Amino acid sequence: MSPTHPRVALVDIREVPLSLDEVVAAVGRADHGAVVTFTGVVRDHDGDRTVTGLDYSAHPSASERLAESCARVADAHPDTVLAVVHRTGRLALGELAVVLAAGSAHRGAAFAAARDLIDDLKSTVPIWKHQTFTDGSDEWVGLP
Repeated sequence: MSPTHPRVALVDIREVPLSLDEVVAAVGRADHGAVVTFTGVVRDHDGDRTVTGLDYSAHPSASERLAESCARVADAHPDTVLAVVHRTGRLALGELAVVLAAGSAHRGAAFAAARDLIDDLKSTVPIWKHQTFTDGSDEWVGLP
């Protein structure tokens, strides 16, 4: 999806493996002294249960909602440039589920924007996680 906010460099939802380098490059500017990243990685447990894998599903409006999330955070942090890509489909342990970056002249602004972006998108973008466990049970996370 093409970002429409001047300080949102990249917004996408993909079924293919994600690249941290791509997201970092998207926010790189000559006047940025800081680029803060966040990568969400599929872990091997949730609470006391062992995870065998998971699937991410996205509502048809998810791309638009992700762009809106980025625009909100960019407006709240006017000294930053943002980029985010979220994965869908079947993911194995250790794979990247979400990658985001915030670039700014100073680290404080970049850290604050990166944290706000992951928190905002997790609470507003309709992407759901279906986890499976070694005991044969499963669980949906993030459903309304």
